[in-house]
Amino acid sequence: MTTEKDSNPLSLDNQVCFSLYSAVNAMVRAYRPLLNKLDLTYPQYLAMLVLWEHEGISVKTLGDKLHLDSGTLTPLLKRLEGKGLISRGRSEKDERVRVLHITQDGESLRESAMEIPELMRCKVGTPMESLVQLKSLCDQVYHELAVEKS
Repeated sequence: MTTEKDSNPLSLDNQVCFSLYSAVNAMVRAYRPLLNKLDLTYPQYLAMLVLWEHEGISVKTLGDKLHLDSGTLTPLLKRLEGKGLISRGRSEKDERVRVLHITQDGESLRESAMEIPELMRCKVGTPMESLVQLKSLCDQVYHELAVEKS
């Protein structure tokens, strides 16, 4: 038996986008108390994750990895630099290219952040296999929509 709600394409309950939106908001709220201890916002945390993994990358590469444009990224990086976590410099190969480096304080923060992924896995309470599958589906949706934009 099909209910009117099941067949209504405009029903909120039938919108994948709303489920993703709600899950993202809940995830960011769950991160907040953990990141407050590090004095980081969620976007700053994401930037630091990339920088911890790829020391000395360009601002453009960071933007590509985070799917952010320079207008969004520049203020975020200025705040991280103001906190003493990163330094922004010029590439030795091309002076037009801005490169990012982790400071000693930024490296120290990395140690404090090490427990966050496991704490979040515990908060979510979903088996790792399901989380890996969810990530893969989200990546697939992003790829399909981002390719469509280009």
